Amino acid sequence: MKLIKKYIEKDGTGDVTLCPEDSEDLWHAYNLISEGDLIRATSIRKVQRESTTSTESERVRITLTISVETIHFDTASSILRLNGKNSAENKFVKMGAYHSLELELNKNFTITKPFWDSVTLERLEAACDPAKSADVGAVILQEGLANICLITNTMTIVRLRVEIPIPRKGKGGPEQHDKAMERFYEATLQGILRHFHFDILKCVIIASPGFVKDQLSEYIFTEALRRDLKVLTENKPKFVLAHSSSGHKYSLKEVMTDPSVAAKLSDTKAAGEVKCLNDFYDMLKTDPDRAFYGLSHVSRAVEQQAVQVLLISDNLFRSKDVQARKKYIKIVETVRENGGDVKIFSSLHVSGENLEQLSGIAAILRFPIPDIDDEEEDAGNHNEAK
Repeated sequence: MKLIKKYIEKDGTGDVTLCPEDSEDLWHAYNLISEGDLIRATSIRKVQRESTTSTESERVRITLTISVETIHFDTASSILRLNGKNSAENKFVKMGAYHSLELELNKNFTITKPFWDSVTLERLEAACDPAKSADVGAVILQEGLANICLITNTMTIVRLRVEIPIPRKGKGGPEQHDKAMERFYEATLQGILRHFHFDILKCVIIASPGFVKDQLSEYIFTEALRRDLKVLTENKPKFVLAHSSSGHKYSLKEVMTDPSVAAKLSDTKAAGEVKCLNDFYDMLKTDPDRAFYGLSHVSRAVEQQAVQVLLISDNLFRSKDVQARKKYIKIVETVRENGGDVKIFSSLHVSGENLEQLSGIAAILRFPIPDIDDEEEDAGNHNEAK
């Protein structure tokens, strides 16, 4: 994301002008924009041109400012669409009229907020960091199905889904099966060449049940030598094979925790989030009084300055309830003020999806706190005894 202009007052009011350069930038924009924000951007509008003899319609590009009421991000097509009322004078659109804006790549847009909180400013800084990139590629497959994915700092994107029917060896003999598998491996190879940029990727994971991953790897590098595909032969050390229970995207969760994969991913943000979540699960098993999840339990731990690491989903900062958003922001700020570490998980990342199953917020504590439910039950029994 390119930062064009930033003007934020000491009281937190102000505006920022940005230019999205790729689909991940639109995801960042989705996280930056909240209901009630003013968004200024260009849009195509059909307008009527009247003359003395006729009325003609034409499509013109106009600049609109809307007060955002609804926000929709389509992850498959990476389209960010905003709806709201026009809030600035315009000769083509009446004040207060509803209009939709679709943010476009390489087109500037301006966000004006009544208050830029610390979490939003942090996300803005991350979005404009030129070091951000999709640094991990993954092929999760089983016979006849392959998901070719890019794992960025903030999301897991399925770039291509390869599906080819594979007949069983008993039907038509092994030849039909082998030919279908060769077509499948070739389609997967072409997908890798088309969607993976090896100058950026630090690691390429190939994972499957059984020996499918080994057979694909053998096919890839045999064909790379035969066709002189130097982009593959020169980057062979980046490839790592791992076991997965299936060829579906959700299997990435188990793949990312594989020790051989973790070693390759040691310097990526994705690995850091996975490790943090695994640390939480381990603590939940071995010392549950130091592993809390859910808003009420985590809030209690924050009050006691007990939070060592806070795990929180970015979904919570998109709550339509303004007071709820402020509550989560206050938790983040308090944990940092008390010397704790805060990990904000992307809801489009595998690790973020897992955190969502724990209500979207969890914490690893510095010291144990007896279970809150037990304390409340003890307090209730004490009152009954009185």
